[in-house]
Amino acid sequence: MSTAIYTHPDCLRHEMGSWHPESPARLQAIDDQLILARLDGLIEQRSAPLADTADILRNHTPGMLALVRDHVPAVPGDYYPLDGDTSLCHDSYRAALRAAGAAVAATDAVIAGEIDNAFCSVRPPGHHATPTEPMGFCLFNNVAIAALHALEVHGLERVAIIDFDVHHGNGTADSFRNDPRVLMASFFQHPFYPYSDPEPITATSVNVPVPACSNGEAVRKLVQEHWLPALHAFKPQMIFVSAGFDGHRDDDMGGIGLVEADYAWITRQVMEVARQYANGRIVSCLEGGYALSALGRSVVAHLKVLAELE
Repeated sequence: MSTAIYTHPDCLRHEMGSWHPESPARLQAIDDQLILARLDGLIEQRSAPLADTADILRNHTPGMLALVRDHVPAVPGDYYPLDGDTSLCHDSYRAALRAAGAAVAATDAVIAGEIDNAFCSVRPPGHHATPTEPMGFCLFNNVAIAALHALEVHGLERVAIIDFDVHHGNGTADSFRNDPRVLMASFFQHPFYPYSDPEPITATSVNVPVPACSNGEAVRKLVQEHWLPALHAFKPQMIFVSAGFDGHRDDDMGGIGLVEADYAWITRQVMEVARQYANGRIVSCLEGGYALSALGRSVVAHLKVLAELE
């Protein structure tokens, strides 16, 4: 498979304080593990462009865009709090445009057939950002923006979003709650942040809550019993992945016990569905993952499967 990584140095410039777990060191840890695994020379690296305003506005309201754009501090080192967990710094808006721009550019490249799939190594993450509100470390919802780009610019009729972050992707669920063109399938620790009530499971909403201390065996079972039947029935023409690695057993941000082999297994299941119905088209975007070594190792496992390097 032909795989590309989309990233940009601007994504390192967004920071919310030295204490904050959603830090620039996350992308540096991924880069370090790519080098250790000798993948840096095997997978094409592409520069993420800035997203256009029109890209953002397909998913977010003008007021939400203005909130982020107009409240970045003028002075480096200052912060503007959006909620108890999420702040803007001097470079946050530009980083958020790069993160969304990576997802859009990757979508264009995959649909054009330039590459088979892509991983967007970007921050800030996105899956908690609702159409009207940034929250939970997230400014713009990168995966939702990319999915709408595929639907409304490229004319696809059905896309799926797979979310394996330990936290529920409430923003993505809100974006597509009444949209029959989008199937969202996820698992998430419950009860846990963002403390939203689990949605009923339907043909296009397969968001499965799991208790703390669930392990890889439990997650694999729910993928086989819930995700895969829904995906085969839906027959997506493209798949987007909210790739959160904070369900790793080494990550104290959550309480699920996954390991690298579990992320590789999930990726294989997604790839098989993509091969059957979507010409292999997948765009994956980084979400959570805060234990730096585990994050980097898990991304390597995810990428090795996407690129068919193991």
